[in-house]
Parts: sequence; C-alpha cells; structure tokens
Amino acid sequence: MNDPFAHDPDLVACAQIVERGDPERFAATMAAPVAARAVLFPIYAFNVEVSRAPWLTQEPLIAEMRLQWWRDALEEIEAGGFMRRHEVVTPLAAVLAGQDLRRLRALVEARKRDIETTPFAEEADLLAYLDQTAGFLAVSAAASLGAAKADFGDIMLHARAAGLARYLAAVPELEARGTRPLPDGRPEAVQTLAADRLAELSRVRSLRRLRRATGPAGAALREFWQARALLGQVARDPSCVASGRLGLSEFGRRWRLLVV
Repeated sequence: MNDPFAHDPDLVACAQIVERGDPERFAATMAAPVAARAVLFPIYAFNVEVSRAPWLTQEPLIAEMRLQWWRDALEEIEAGGFMRRHEVVTPLAAVLAGQDLRRLRALVEARKRDIETTPFAEEADLLAYLDQTAGFLAVSAAASLGAAKADFGDIMLHARAAGLARYLAAVPELEARGTRPLPDGRPEAVQTLAADRLAELSRVRSLRRLRRATGPAGAALREFWQARALLGQVARDPSCVASGRLGLSEFGRRWRLLVV
C-alpha cells in the first residue's frame, strides 16, 4: 500500500503539529484511512497555526501580522503560481488546489476576535464565532474529501456543537488569560447554551447517518465524536465548566471514537 507519509516529510510535520496542538482531531484523523489523513492533517495543521497566532504574543499588532501571514498564504494558494515554501503551506496548497477558499479566509478573519479582551456581547456573537471557526473548518475539510453542498448544513450544526464543547472545556484557561469567554457565565445560562445545541443536533441527521451519507468525506466528520457526550455533561451539571471538570474518561473517549 502506498503511504504518502513515507515520502513526504511535510505531511509528517503537519501530523506532528496536530498531535501537539489538537489531540482530539489528531485521534479522530488517525482513525481515518491513510489517504484521508493526507488531506486532513494539512488542513488541521493550518487551523492549529492560525488558532495559536493570537496567543503567541501580548502585542495585538504582532498577532495581527501573524494572521495576515496566513491570509497571504491562502491568497497565494488560490492564485496559483508563486508559493511560499512552508511545512504546512506546501502540502495545504496541494490539498486545496482549485477549491473555493472563502471559508478558510473567513476562519482567519474570525481569529482576530481572539486578540481582543472584550467579551462576546451576546450568545449570537459566540455562535457566529463558532460557525466561522469550527464550522468553516469542518466544511472545508469535508469538501476536500468530496462532501456535497447538500450536506454542508448538517455538518455546520454538528461542528457548532463540537466547537462549543471544545470552547467550554477551554473556559478556565481563557479566564486565566484575562478574558471573559462567555457572554453569560451563569450556570443556568451555560446549561441552556449546551441544551440548545443538543436540541439542534436532534433536528439533523445523527453523526453516524451523516458519515454514512457522505461516504469518504465522513472521515472529516469523525472529529465530532465527543460533542454530544460533552454537551450532555454540561446540560446535566453546568458547574463542570467553571470548575474545569468537563471531559470524558479515557475509556469513554476510546469507546466513542470506535463507535462513532
């Protein structure tokens, strides 16, 4: 069997970036066929690098410059021709060749929000942020594996739920960094936020059905494997967010990854 990782050190570097910076997506991707991994790891490595950019410095101007670097890289990929040599950009260009990159450009733009210290004004602003980051990433990854536009709506809602679960798990760290991550941090508001996302999931195809319907692109949807369980935990015990107790046991994680 031809293993692209055996001959491309950039793909290996992308996998290592995801392993260090996004272990949840790394575990999901390692459960996918090798051909799908070669597509997903560059996209997820791009996301790790973009999401890290606002947090690497306390200087807003430098953070903005880092994000601009990735905007420029996407423009080069979309234009073709000259391409900067980079361990993520180079394989990303091969994966995204000929695709519409508006969603990924919007993802980079949305990360400017992480440079700011002001809280989200209301829940709708937080949901828009989740859609533009987790949602656009998921749709871009699935589209790169052949997902049809008809499936994008369901993918976006699953991604919103998964994005919220990850965001809630990060709340204690975000607060420690001096931000107010939630528009309303009261337990009852957090509980409603999670319960509403679970209600949204009940109105679309289950993850298992959606993965079957999207064929090979279903490999990109495996990253949602913990979302429903984590949001259920918040709905039952919203205090787990502020206390940093949100998370599954190792057995629960492994079991859900197997059966998703």
